[in-house]
Amino acid sequence: MMRIALRLAYMGTQCSGFQIQPDVPTVETYLFEALSALGIMDDPKRAAYARASRTDAGVHALGQVVAFNTPHPERALPKAINAYLPPFIWCWARAIVSPEFNPRYDAKERVYEYILYNEGYDIRAIRRACRMLEGEHDFANFASVEDDNGSTIRRINQIKVRLDGEFVHLTIAANSFLRTMVRRLITALKIVGEGIKDEEWIAQLLSPESYRESIEPAPPFGLVLKTIAYEGIEWENDEYAISRTNRALMENLVMFGTMARVMRIMQDME
Repeated sequence: MMRIALRLAYMGTQCSGFQIQPDVPTVETYLFEALSALGIMDDPKRAAYARASRTDAGVHALGQVVAFNTPHPERALPKAINAYLPPFIWCWARAIVSPEFNPRYDAKERVYEYILYNEGYDIRAIRRACRMLEGEHDFANFASVEDDNGSTIRRINQIKVRLDGEFVHLTIAANSFLRTMVRRLITALKIVGEGIKDEEWIAQLLSPESYRESIEPAPPFGLVLKTIAYEGIEWENDEYAISRTNRALMENLVMFGTMARVMRIMQDME
């Protein structure tokens, strides 16, 4: 028996989230079917299966990580697993890890990136708000209801803001996040960028003991789980799987890029 970790990428718009659920397709639904078909893992509980992050429906990933025990580690190869996965999910790296490895609790840092269409935001105001959000705070105002039962204190290591043509890229790094926390942060930054609220409002949001406000999460389609950092893991990248993934992503890029131009034309109704 050996414990294997896998790195996964997927387009979240094709599934109802990552975690397996009854009666709806999820990334884990397809992953479990692939691992079972290869005889790698039949029962997630017996295999001590664990995931690093539970991304919501519509959220994408480049560096999701899962781990499990298997009596057939030689079969747990990305290119073999990909043969049983749908074309919007890709396994691209693996590692042999210790029997105690847990991809959720052993993570040192998670990095998300949100791509926001620039509707004329005040980027300086957004950057000032980002600096206020960095560090350790009580993010209860950025938490979903079920998070209220546990600690809502988190530490954001860094938030980077980058302009790229018509888009604003916001990269957020932390050890861990509350559920939907990243998308709620994006909503708050967007509101500041629009000039509707200012930095004083951000300070209020970070003081939930005296100020409570429910922040709606931003749409999921702009969010990507970019990477999860661990200590002491030597990943074996599968170059064939990476090449195949890049080809599939390029096909999507061509299609959606063309559709974006078509929508520009459709706007001209004069």
